[in-house]
Amino acid sequence: MKSEHNRLWSEIAWKESEKIYEEIINHPFIKELADGTLSLDKYLGYLRQDRLYLREYSRVLANIASRLDNKDHSESFLRFSLESIHVEAQMHSFFLGKEQNFENDKMTAACALYTSTLKSQSYAPVEVEAAAILPCFVVYLRVGKHILSIVKDLENNPYKEWIKTYADTTFEESTRRATEICDYLAERSSESVREKMTKIFKECARLEWLFWDSAWRLEKPLFND
Repeated sequence: MKSEHNRLWSEIAWKESEKIYEEIINHPFIKELADGTLSLDKYLGYLRQDRLYLREYSRVLANIASRLDNKDHSESFLRFSLESIHVEAQMHSFFLGKEQNFENDKMTAACALYTSTLKSQSYAPVEVEAAAILPCFVVYLRVGKHILSIVKDLENNPYKEWIKTYADTTFEESTRRATEICDYLAERSSESVREKMTKIFKECARLEWLFWDSAWRLEKPLFND
């Protein structure tokens, strides 16, 4: 067994967040997504908020890229930024293509809290800002693989495109790379910075839960003029 000192930062951060992950995969939104019974209005509400979230998320990824000293790391984060726009925009277009006026959507409180938390890390050390975006990779990959492992009839599941996207090997590779970079940054950081990285990782994992819970509750936007 690895000692605490020899464990990778990402392993420590995930151990701190495992209970949150258990709450996520046991949430009715995820359970019904897996068995295909999730109501379309809840799913579309989730996607519309996710679309707003990703606009900000891609900017945060690009900002991290601009702050990193390592050229390969910067290029990876720029690629993540483009992937978050391209891959998920395709999925959103598939489901939201017939929706009207979604260009004027406003954020719910959950979406606003998550995106503002991410953006506020631009004032923190870059290691902390990088740690803040990692749950969106790690949690989604684990959720996607979890659903794929329990789904009984994927091809007839109305949400199969979502499931396939987050259980895909391409997304898995991006997650592995993002985790690898965060571990590299953590290894070269002070203990206080690593503690801040773990704290923000856990906080953003909670916000992942809140995002799905908000969709389940059909939370209304903050300001929907």
